[in-house]
Amino acid sequence: AGQRQSGFITTQGGNLLCSKIIHLITNNQVKSQVSKVLHECEQRMYKSVAFPAIGTGQAGQSSAKVADEMLDAVVEFAREKSVQHLQTIKIVIFQRNMLTDFYESMKRREDSDSSTTESWFSAFKSFFFRRKQSPEKKKFMTLEKKVDLVTFQICGESQGKVDATESWIKDLILKEQCENTISDEAIERFDETQIAILNDLQRENQVSIQLLNKLSPPQIKISGISKDVYSVSLEVQELVQQIKSTEEEQYKAELLHRVVEWRYPGSNDNFVAFDKQTNMQLEHAKMAKKTHLNVKIENKNYKVDLNTLKATDDQGNIINLQRVEKYEGKL
Repeated sequence: AGQRQSGFITTQGGNLLCSKIIHLITNNQVKSQVSKVLHECEQRMYKSVAFPAIGTGQAGQSSAKVADEMLDAVVEFAREKSVQHLQTIKIVIFQRNMLTDFYESMKRREDSDSSTTESWFSAFKSFFFRRKQSPEKKKFMTLEKKVDLVTFQICGESQGKVDATESWIKDLILKEQCENTISDEAIERFDETQIAILNDLQRENQVSIQLLNKLSPPQIKISGISKDVYSVSLEVQELVQQIKSTEEEQYKAELLHRVVEWRYPGSNDNFVAFDKQTNMQLEHAKMAKKTHLNVKIENKNYKVDLNTLKATDDQGNIINLQRVEKYEGKL
């Protein structure tokens, strides 16, 4: 027998690969229903939960509206400091058009919430892709400290003229100086490569760069000659954008890999999955109705026929590829 709660009934998992099934009593309040289930899972100390796209079946609600409401509920729950037990939240989507609606809903929130201490996107990803305990504390990167000293010796007929000259020099320096601060969560992910670039920028330009990576969000402060501050700021913003673009591509590849997987022949007649980036390139090319795409398989160049799913190497050898649509069954 099931356990009846307000708005849902909980039963055993039966033959499914889960310990419990929560049956929702249908209504149009998707956000409220998802929120209730999440808090029930936390109270019962469940570690994971999987949702379908609630309300898009017989209830007839639009997938875009459902995406907004479900993700609103997940985000609000993820931000609660009392959450201790529930570690993984999955939304299982079978229709490709719904996948687009959910992704667009996530991106809209990221764009409108980019200035907060912990963005919506960060809070959501930590739940949707499973929380991972870092094996070691993040190592903070440090920049070389730049100190360029210039000494002025001022001589004059009187102390007043010396003071006036000193004041004129200070004003002249200040007119040529400016400061710019760039704040972004992506700065926290700067590694040795980005730090080396910052050090080079500092050496090659009349600027001093401070990396304030213990602030939230982290900051980079650039000060010095106005024209150099402007040009260096543009390059730093480009570094930040590169990190964000790379992470977004990885995220898109991860989402797509959960829906479809391209494979090539391995040893012993087994098929091996392409890496997620190549997987995304192949799928995007096929969706765009391209006829061929060049890829690397075990460091060899192949030309893939996207209609026949055959790949030909430089010597004319042909192998068969597989394209497998998949759906996760485990909770």
